[in-house]
Amino acid sequence: MDANGKNHTRKFDITVDIIKNLALISLGNTLIAMAVNGIVIPHQFLSGGVTGAALLLHYLFSFLPLAPLYLLLNIPLFAIGWVFVGRRFFIYSIIGMLILTGTLEWVHVSIPLEDKLLGAIFAGILTGIGGGLTLRSRGSAGGLDILSVILLKRFSIAIGKTILTINAVVLTVTTLLFSLETALYSFIYIYITARMMDLVITGLSKRKAVLIISDRWAKISEEILHRMNRGVTLLHGQGGYSGKAEKILYAIVSMRELHRIKRIAQNIDPGSFLVVQDTLEVMGQGIGNQPHW
Repeated sequence: MDANGKNHTRKFDITVDIIKNLALISLGNTLIAMAVNGIVIPHQFLSGGVTGAALLLHYLFSFLPLAPLYLLLNIPLFAIGWVFVGRRFFIYSIIGMLILTGTLEWVHVSIPLEDKLLGAIFAGILTGIGGGLTLRSRGSAGGLDILSVILLKRFSIAIGKTILTINAVVLTVTTLLFSLETALYSFIYIYITARMMDLVITGLSKRKAVLIISDRWAKISEEILHRMNRGVTLLHGQGGYSGKAEKILYAIVSMRELHRIKRIAQNIDPGSFLVVQDTLEVMGQGIGNQPHW
């Protein structure tokens, strides 16, 4: 392929990437707006972060519309984001904030859930999936998402934990202004939102660290390398009781590959010893699962 062909392919890939990211941001923010306008506001639930602050002002001063409040309160966080996050993430996040502002203003879907508990659960599911889809793109919806991404990049703190912690503090304060019952339902909503976001962002691409101790380590290593096409690191250990030198295989695999590596080890050596550990982040070509912010 000549240079013109390569440039054409590259432009096509960039165009597809932009369309995919805008589609994720639009779909995610539409789900958030459906949850907020269809459940959260009718049940007078509270939230945290910028959305929560905008909701609080909207509840206290009903003449203030929610969407413009959300837009105005985002300005300080975007100033921080300009310094600490990548420019591409920043630009997509501005687009995401504008789309969410628009969907909060125009997307009004009636969701007939009179039970507050079911409403809190369903609103959390919709908001969590929507926020997760937005962050699966190369941007966010602004607000607390920006701070969460900064903490994830700088200190490897899971996004859901940041959202849950900050929102719990906000709810504690707002309990003084609203009933305890409302605050508790709101906490359920926030908790489910945080868990769903973590599931959508990292849960579907979770990686497992596997340690294998076996006398037949060479054969197991060969099978992992050639049948699974996964790298293996050989560690040197020593039995604490026997003093015997041991070879320990260390590998990182996806959730879908976990059962394969277990089967390989058990078929070759039924007496092999396996340890499976969770990972927070994995950086590396082929097996890495870090978000691309």
